[in-house]
Amino acid sequence: MLALIPLFPLLGFLINGCWYAFGQAPKGRTKASATVTGVIATLAIGAAFVVSLMMFLQLQGMPAEGRVVEQFLYHWMTIGSFNLDVTFRVDSLSTLFTLVITGVGTLIHLYSIGYMGHDETPGKFFAYLNLFCFAMLVLVLGGSLPLMFLGWEGVGLCSYLLIGYWYTDIEKAKAGKKAFIVNRVGDFGFLLGMFLIFTTFHTLDFAQLAHTVTALGPAISAGIGTITVICLLLFLGCMGKSAQIPLYVWLPDAMAGPTPVSALIHAATMVTSGIYLVSRLNFLYSLSPTALYVVAMVGAFTAFFAATIAIVQTDIKKILAYSTVSQLGYMFLACGVGAYSAGVFHVITHAFFKALMFLGAGSVIHGMHEEQDIMKMGGLKKYMPKTYWTFMMGWLAICGIPPFAGFFSKDEILWQAFHSDHGSIVLWGLGALTAVMTAFYMTRLFSLTFWGKERFDTHAKQQGHDDHHDSAHGHGGAVHESPMVMVLPLIILAVLSVVGGFMGFPHMSWIEHWLEPVIPVHEGAAASAGAEFGLMGLSIALAGAGIGVAITIYGNLATAERLKKRFPVLHRVLENKWYVDEIYDAVLVRPIQFLSESLWKGFDVAVIDRIVLGFGRVSVWSGQTVRVIQTGSIQIYAFMLLLGVVATVGYLIYGMV
Repeated sequence: MLALIPLFPLLGFLINGCWYAFGQAPKGRTKASATVTGVIATLAIGAAFVVSLMMFLQLQGMPAEGRVVEQFLYHWMTIGSFNLDVTFRVDSLSTLFTLVITGVGTLIHLYSIGYMGHDETPGKFFAYLNLFCFAMLVLVLGGSLPLMFLGWEGVGLCSYLLIGYWYTDIEKAKAGKKAFIVNRVGDFGFLLGMFLIFTTFHTLDFAQLAHTVTALGPAISAGIGTITVICLLLFLGCMGKSAQIPLYVWLPDAMAGPTPVSALIHAATMVTSGIYLVSRLNFLYSLSPTALYVVAMVGAFTAFFAATIAIVQTDIKKILAYSTVSQLGYMFLACGVGAYSAGVFHVITHAFFKALMFLGAGSVIHGMHEEQDIMKMGGLKKYMPKTYWTFMMGWLAICGIPPFAGFFSKDEILWQAFHSDHGSIVLWGLGALTAVMTAFYMTRLFSLTFWGKERFDTHAKQQGHDDHHDSAHGHGGAVHESPMVMVLPLIILAVLSVVGGFMGFPHMSWIEHWLEPVIPVHEGAAASAGAEFGLMGLSIALAGAGIGVAITIYGNLATAERLKKRFPVLHRVLENKWYVDEIYDAVLVRPIQFLSESLWKGFDVAVIDRIVLGFGRVSVWSGQTVRVIQTGSIQIYAFMLLLGVVATVGYLIYGMV
């Protein structure tokens, strides 16, 4: 049954894709409505969730040492001594990811039925969505690095298709292209790391690789330098897919895609690929303190850096995008200090509350007729009560307020950053400061969106950012609550955001022991329970401080405006995202473009084109010259034949003399 998990969304892609490409629309009807295609796509990913749940239950009934199910499909290729099979494998780690991908993915598909209700090509959209889930499932179920890389590239392709879904808008098309190109940089590192693994260990199968590394034992210390290079190259791939500095720039621009796409990419699928890879290869990373230090520092600094940008953004989706970059930094911080289980735990809780917040933001955008500027919102609690209460659960979870899900996973990461043998006060300090800023900017978003005075005309339709026509719902231009097909996923995700954290309750963590067959239980230096609970109380106090400061400032916009005028340079720098895009444009994009244009005009046009055209002109000239003797006249041909005979005879007579 294991192959059915990726097979179902693949079938959904084929059905909707073929219907979109070849279906004939009856007169007066659209080719395929969002309801029909959406139901097909949702049933496909929902069926994958059911099978994933069955596999999880099957694994639960197995002893921890043998908790793995494998399915061989076919032999893929043989190149010399290299043999590659297409084998799917599910174990304690991959089953958690399949449940998140298919479970949260099902809710996002269901939500999309309402959100994309008036899109012109829903069949294409839902086909892409199913294909995206298929690629992600291949990524986490693949039993070897090449099969994982196939899914890795698949999600990269699908992100390009979905981010630039409304490609007639040049800015959205550019965003999709940017995501695709930036990810290629990281993928180059992944490939090099994979090649080096095969050169060093002569296998790319995860199980065989783990067995080989374990069997080498102390003897492997001689190759630590090579292992460090392997880990850093693979981490370069992670920086691309999981949007870490310096390859994070594509993720905020990914907001150009439809909101369900943002939720799927940012919460449950593509951006968690890097955390999955590092956790899967934990036996390699744990051998290299240098690689772990790099992972931890990049993660901590990315978390802090992205949070500073989110503080001043006004686009509701952009704030959530930078929040995602920041939270991914937290996950890598956990992996970098050796607490891989804590990183995976945060992947799960983050999937709940971030999917909730993105879909909640989509509900707000839908109800506000495509307005995304939080400075033009306010007072939406009255108009969108269901969205308000569910969004509140996500807000409290990401702020780290107990007993919401984000509190448990974030607190575990902060504790491990402080307590672990690979941790330090610097890493903890960056994480704690980021937690304060997270509570601040998320409270700012929540306050300016749902509380305070209305900063919009309740009866004037706002200018749209995409092709929705919400007035067809019968609301005219009024602000309104979203339909139930969109609200139901919000309610389910809100419940998960409340209770999901208890699977990782301190000192009774189910998830840590569940992952133990793949990820050994992390044991740092001995510490008192008082120190742990003291830091826990401090993290709650820091979150409360961030919330309190944000409410104080943005409860009265005049206060926020005075603060902005007091620090104009800092505000401008943060508003322009530290000018990173401008720096990349000046240092990389323009020089490469200039070099490309120079080579094109100076060599391609001036040399290559002239050589090719020259051969063409020579052919034309020679053809025209030879054509003179091809007149079609028999008399002339006979005369030329006679001249040839005379010349030949003359040459022979002259030679005899």
